[in-house]
Amino acid sequence: MSNRFKNLIVPVLAVVLGMLVGTIIMLVTGYDAGAAFSALFEGAFGDIYYTGETIRQVTPYILAGLAVGFAFKTGLFNIGVEGQLIVGWLASVWVGVAFDLPKIIHLPLAVLAAAAAGALWAFIPGFLKARFRVHEVIVTIMLNYVALHLSNYLIRTVLSEKSDRTPNIHDTASLKSPFLEGLTDYSRLHWGIVIALICVFIMWFILQKTTLGYELKAVGFNQHASEYAGMNVRKNIILSMVISGAFAGLAGAMEGLGTFGYAPVRGGFTGVGFDGIAVALLGGSAPIGIVLAALLFGSLKVGALNMPLEAGVPNELVDIIIALIVFFVGASYMIRIFIERLSKKKGVK
Repeated sequence: MSNRFKNLIVPVLAVVLGMLVGTIIMLVTGYDAGAAFSALFEGAFGDIYYTGETIRQVTPYILAGLAVGFAFKTGLFNIGVEGQLIVGWLASVWVGVAFDLPKIIHLPLAVLAAAAAGALWAFIPGFLKARFRVHEVIVTIMLNYVALHLSNYLIRTVLSEKSDRTPNIHDTASLKSPFLEGLTDYSRLHWGIVIALICVFIMWFILQKTTLGYELKAVGFNQHASEYAGMNVRKNIILSMVISGAFAGLAGAMEGLGTFGYAPVRGGFTGVGFDGIAVALLGGSAPIGIVLAALLFGSLKVGALNMPLEAGVPNELVDIIIALIVFFVGASYMIRIFIERLSKKKGVK
């Protein structure tokens, strides 16, 4: 059995096992699993409005997954996507509120500001990793909390008058589209999905078709061999984190310029950045895999809202199913052993 086939079948089995165990939990606790999954599907794709909401939810998941996946591909673990998303969200909204420009200038400027803010926030752990060998996981976790509380402070003291949210962005900086809203029965779908898909192509192109991508992957695979071959390991570590942070900042722009149109004071994290880790794991850090994993997670999140209404099943059960899927992805080593033993038995027969 080829490695490529194993890489495809493992996440599929993880999803199936997660759904199966989730079904067992529902049956044991007295819920109708069939009605629950039917309500879940209806809530995600039952009509054009729900489909629009699902695609809207998928959009930041794709970008958060790309951020985590790009770092994975280059040997780094960027747990700070949540913080980079928050500063990207704030930067995009600040540009959207502070300037009054034509849309053709204003919207790209706000989007680029989000990418730059996320990249700058990711530069810090990248520099510390490259220069002082400080582990990126520790730094990125701490920077998540710094981003959260710093953004809350700036919203209350700089971007608003002691309010719990910024003013709404100008229409010229908005990703919202009357055309898409009308097409999806006035869902919150916006043009951010196009940006997300362009970023999927950019990640694929960088990693597969450029010398830079080859160097980044080589450094992630073996830093000592890469250095011996003449590659600048420090530069590539920093560059990898910066590109990863730019994707995360764009995920924040999807929320600030698209879904909400403002930046709120938060009592906690958005969760999108952390879900991006699961999306990247399930998608095998491959661009197309990340899109499919984001579609699954987005449909589960949106469809879960319909479960209490239609089937009387608490939507927290979807979080359990997602956790189980992540668990089985994390336990992919056991799944691979099972597949190998099964293929060996078939070979013997």
